Amino acid sequence: MATSPCSSSGVSSSSSSGLGADAGLEIRTRSVEQTLVPLVSQITTLINHKDKPKRSDKTLQAIQRVGQAVNLAVGRFVTVGEAIANENHELKEEMSVACIEARRAGETIAQLTDVASLDHPESDSHITIFTDKTGVVKAARLLLSSVTKVLVLADRIVIKQIITSRNKVLATMEQLEKVSSFQEFVQIFSQFGNEMVEFAHLTGDRQNDLKDEKKKARMAASRAVLEKCTMMLLTASKTCLRHPDCESARINKDGVFHRMRLALEQVIEIVTDSRPNGENEMAPISIYSGIKEFKNKVEGLRENLYFLSKENLSTMLEVILEHTEDFTDSAYTSHEHREHILELSKQAKMELEQLVSVWMQAQNQKTKDLMEDLEVAILKTCQCMNELKREVHSAATSLATDLLKYHMDHMVLKALKITGVEGNLEAVAEYTCKLSEQKEQLVEMCRLLRHVSGTEPLEITCIHAEDTFQVTGPQIISAAETLALHPSSKIAKENLEVFCEAWESQLSDMSMLLREINDVFEGRRGEKRVYLSLPRPGKHNANLKALKAVKLDTEEQAKIAKLGLELHLLTSDVDSETEKWEDQENEIVQHGQGMSSMAYSMYLFTRGEGLLKTTQDLFHQAEIFATEGTKLASALHAFSDQVHGDDKPLLLLEAEKLISLCKQLQITAKASVQGKSATFTKVDACILKTRNVMTLLCQLLPLCCKLLRKATGNGYLKPAPPWREDRLRTATNAHTPERRAETFGIKSLENHVTNMTFLESK
Repeated sequence: MATSPCSSSGVSSSSSSGLGADAGLEIRTRSVEQTLVPLVSQITTLINHKDKPKRSDKTLQAIQRVGQAVNLAVGRFVTVGEAIANENHELKEEMSVACIEARRAGETIAQLTDVASLDHPESDSHITIFTDKTGVVKAARLLLSSVTKVLVLADRIVIKQIITSRNKVLATMEQLEKVSSFQEFVQIFSQFGNEMVEFAHLTGDRQNDLKDEKKKARMAASRAVLEKCTMMLLTASKTCLRHPDCESARINKDGVFHRMRLALEQVIEIVTDSRPNGENEMAPISIYSGIKEFKNKVEGLRENLYFLSKENLSTMLEVILEHTEDFTDSAYTSHEHREHILELSKQAKMELEQLVSVWMQAQNQKTKDLMEDLEVAILKTCQCMNELKREVHSAATSLATDLLKYHMDHMVLKALKITGVEGNLEAVAEYTCKLSEQKEQLVEMCRLLRHVSGTEPLEITCIHAEDTFQVTGPQIISAAETLALHPSSKIAKENLEVFCEAWESQLSDMSMLLREINDVFEGRRGEKRVYLSLPRPGKHNANLKALKAVKLDTEEQAKIAKLGLELHLLTSDVDSETEKWEDQENEIVQHGQGMSSMAYSMYLFTRGEGLLKTTQDLFHQAEIFATEGTKLASALHAFSDQVHGDDKPLLLLEAEKLISLCKQLQITAKASVQGKSATFTKVDACILKTRNVMTLLCQLLPLCCKLLRKATGNGYLKPAPPWREDRLRTATNAHTPERRAETFGIKSLENHVTNMTFLESK
């Protein structure tokens, strides 16, 4: 396994400016891009200034200010880069070279923009941006390339931290696997818990920072496995220690350790962008993605009759129809759906034959009649594929709806718990067979849903769900067998409860996943999904009593329903406001969307739904929400530099209000409480304070949108927002994994560069 990613990263730029960094560099994280965007903006502003014969003093001073700002920022940035190089000797040589290049390029830009004091900037005695534009472009290209290298090298340090954290977790897991005394297990598990929390925070930040949505979804799936397996590892290990000669207890424990190792390995594969033995990841093809690609090719014939062969098109259809066999061969597909899918498959072949016939004629003789016939053939082929897509979607989702409804009473799990406590081995064997049947049904459901999920992240979620049912089923069976063999064992009973809860939780998640798949199919926005970090460190006492997952009961849900509904309405308002922004990649919008997403998950909690299962989950989410609000306040302060007149103090006042409300929420979320009544009061306070923040956010977003339009609409010249070299500085100042992990993280540079505002000479 490779333990370090490709060291390079890259940036692209608009052709109009002539800018371009190293084409071999690839940026994989948000924060690296976000750090570069303002720098690109400033440089592009310089390069794209209008060459007019008359230049005012105001224009000359503005050009000089931008050049000096770039040089100063680069100087501070390089100082931090050199400090990082000194702390990390394996990167020192590469980092030092990149820092020298960046400093030299920054100084060159400053010299070429030193024009404010010159009456005739184009005079022969002084080379400037007006006389040597090629020099500026060259210096800018070198600067972007070298700064990107510094950032990506620094990003390697974050990756190294994740790998080091994983290695610590693996080493402690090995110790846990070998312990033979309960006392030794208690001590090591306490250490293991803290290491898992550190790993969770590092990988959680990295997950949010990834550009690739597919990798993001895979990371979320792996982290979900680790979250659930941490509690499983505790109870399975305790059961094995209590019953050392029990074979089913050992099988149960070994299964948990194996699954955790696989999840840890996958996290490192994603982080380092590598796979064992250089294997390529073979992503399974879904019917949806196959139909989408096939239709694109067919519709492409309108523009170009020669860009692909008829064999290619036929092969693509064959692959799609092969995948429909997953439905027609399934024992769980209804007779009606099976017949419709077979009929549509046959019709698709006929439509393609007709299309190919007209297509070949049109290649030889491009008459008006033939082109009209081709258009009809294209429409009929695409319509047939749409009907096939609709039919497989109906087959998969109706099966999922029926199965989830049928198994939601958890009768088999309840029976296993009862017969296990009774020590009835014969009854346990009977119900384990029923659970195996249920598992096969749910695994088949996941496979069919994957074909119609509509997006790659949802496909990955389906695959994760399939794996969860596939693995958890046998683990429940081994846990039930252990309890039946030791019916008076409290720890064996607790262990079975933990595995059953994981099964129930996955069934609940499937209901949410099904809603998302339907939303994508119908063109609606899917439900908001927020990743959950693993729980924060808990105090493990000598008896290793697990923290009980506290949920709201029906009465408490009723009390808090009104507040939850208000929160839901506010998230809709915030979403409406963010959709009004032309630049969806704007930092203010990004933070606003993130906060809305988290608030929505908190609303779902008040209804007993969603990914936040316990009060502890809610409190942790409230902390993350408050942190995101503080980041938004920082972004507002940065934005205020572009605002003039009475608007600026108004914006800063609102930012201070936001900071104050977020601090209040953070204090409430972190406050320690005991007892059911006190816990509910804390839940109520967290939801209330979150609502207050969202209310303010609803006022802030339209204000910022108006001020941004006002600022960009003015004709005055203003340097671009300051390049935030402080992102890099954080890497050397931060001492905690959480702080370090926040340092680097994506937007499309191309979008930013092509939308750059040009310098107007006035």
